[in-house]
Amino acid sequence: MKRVIIESPYAGNYDLNEAYAELAMHDCLVNYNESPYASHLLYTRRFVLRDYVPEDRKLGIAAGFEWRNVSEKTIFYQDLGMSEGMEQGLQDCKDKMQPYAVRSLPDELWELFEEFCRESDYEIPKR
Repeated sequence: MKRVIIESPYAGNYDLNEAYAELAMHDCLVNYNESPYASHLLYTRRFVLRDYVPEDRKLGIAAGFEWRNVSEKTIFYQDLGMSEGMEQGLQDCKDKMQPYAVRSLPDELWELFEEFCRESDYEIPKR
C-alpha cells in the first residue's frame, strides 16, 4: 500500500465535508489499495484544534503539511471544488516537488454522498 494524503474541503459545512472526506478515504482504501491520511479529520477533533480559530487552523495546516515528507502522493478530491486550504496544499506539493493527483469520487460513492445529503437535509452540491 502506498501512503497518501487526502486533501478535500473542510471549512464551512463541517458535517458535510467530513462525510465527503470519509468517502474519499474509503475510495483510496478500497479502490486504490492506498493507506490514506486526512489531517483535517484528525486535527479537528474536539480537544485537538479548532478549525474556526485562525491560529489553530494555521497550526493544523502546517502540521498536516509535515506528513507530505513521508507520504508517497497527495490526492486532491475535487468534487466539491478546491478550497483555500487545498490550494495551499497543492502549492506545498509543488514547492516540495511531491507527486499529486486530482480525483473525483466514483459514481457509487457519490450516490452515497447524495443519500447522506438528503438524509441530513443538505442541498446536494453540484458536481
